Amino acid sequence: MARIRRLVLDTLKPYEPSIIEMAASLSELDGVNAVNISIYEIDRKVENAKITIEGDNISPAGVLAIIQELGGAVHSVDEVVAGKMIIDDAATLQD
Repeated sequence: MARIRRLVLDTLKPYEPSIIEMAASLSELDGVNAVNISIYEIDRKVENAKITIEGDNISPAGVLAIIQELGGAVHSVDEVVAGKMIIDDAATLQD
């Protein structure tokens, strides 16, 4: 099976735990090298967050389990990079 190198997720999370705690929990997963969480919208009781995870062999099921354990939900998977290396999007005429 191909190794997942990057996941970008659009998520909904409660105020608690903080993004510091959530990032720390996700970074402890085997195969994860880095986690970035950015809040882009705050509502009364929840926050919308973009979570970017990079690593050598990320377990999407493991990531989903931690997010759910911490009271969050994944709205969508916005980017996946798999294979032997990470490539970034190339600019195209449509951009």
